[in-house]
Amino acid sequence: MTLLAIILQVAANLVPIAKMGAGLGAGIAVIGAGIGIGKIGGSALESIARQPEAVGDIRSNMIIAAALVEGVAFFAIVVCLLILFI
Repeated sequence: MTLLAIILQVAANLVPIAKMGAGLGAGIAVIGAGIGIGKIGGSALESIARQPEAVGDIRSNMIIAAALVEGVAFFAIVVCLLILFI
């Protein structure tokens, strides 16, 4: 039996574990994004309370940062779903 055949057999046996890991990874990505966006929003509200004259700049930076966090989380979920269904 060749080394490649052994590696393929081991990989075939680990498919259920990979699917479980993909599901857990998707859940962790969603939880992390929720925590990150919550911290961004909380910090922005605190900054606006301290400097009300900078509302426009703070709001635009908050929206950009939240969109970046959400984009990374969406990418992580897509990768996990690809692992799950392939």
